[in-house]
Amino acid sequence: MANLPHAKKAIRVTKRRTAKNQGIQARLRQMTRKTLKLVELGEKTLAQQQLQIAQKVIDKAAKTRVIHTNKAKRMKSRLAKKVNSISKDVKTAQKNT
Repeated sequence: MANLPHAKKAIRVTKRRTAKNQGIQARLRQMTRKTLKLVELGEKTLAQQQLQIAQKVIDKAAKTRVIHTNKAKRMKSRLAKKVNSISKDVKTAQKNT
């Protein structure tokens, strides 16, 4: 346990920041899961709308340094690739029938 006042304050600040960061990370996971769920269902328009929301949340997390900027770019790229693959899957399925 910290004895000095500044060390006690540092512990309080760390707890506050940790709680805030965990909330941001939870929202980040929630938005990416929602987007991936829509991709699985094949809902292209809804997935595109959800992708925009997810990208906004990812950018905010990177801006506040909850996640690294390169990780944010990678996450956005992979999500966009999956959303864009919906139309290709539908087109190939239509060609085969």
